[in-house]
Amino acid sequence: MSLTKEDILTLLEEVKDPEIPVLSLVDLGVITDVEVSGDEHVTVRMTPTFAGCPAMDYMRKDVERTLEKHGISKHTVIMSFDKPWDSNKISEKGRQHLKEFGLAPPPKYNMVLDLDILEYATCPYCNSENTTMRTPFGPTLCRSMHYCNDCRQMFEQFKPL
Repeated sequence: MSLTKEDILTLLEEVKDPEIPVLSLVDLGVITDVEVSGDEHVTVRMTPTFAGCPAMDYMRKDVERTLEKHGISKHTVIMSFDKPWDSNKISEKGRQHLKEFGLAPPPKYNMVLDLDILEYATCPYCNSENTTMRTPFGPTLCRSMHYCNDCRQMFEQFKPL
């Protein structure tokens, strides 16, 4: 049986973000390309969410382990900044998983990221927009802390990047 790009992407749905275990690297948008050559060699290209992300090596190794677990011994996993990541790359399914996990998905933006959108987040618990950013510094570099004035819950937002 010949492997396809779609087959590999389906297998890689198993690889979860180490900081948000309900979100696959595919849905996060860090898997930027998959190639399958004629001799069944698989090349996976991925990009970190930001430079210096401490999870980069772990994610790369997890992709390699998953390929090997499924009998794909000929593979190359390349971490590259050729296609920089931004939060618009998170799939709709990924956005839903973030919300179910209690993280407000980042707002989508066009072309230029306006830093004012950091202030606004929809509460993942009650869907209220009556929220206040408490601090732009969350438990990781890619999250900020917000408070919902309606359901009175603190929540994190995955920052738009």
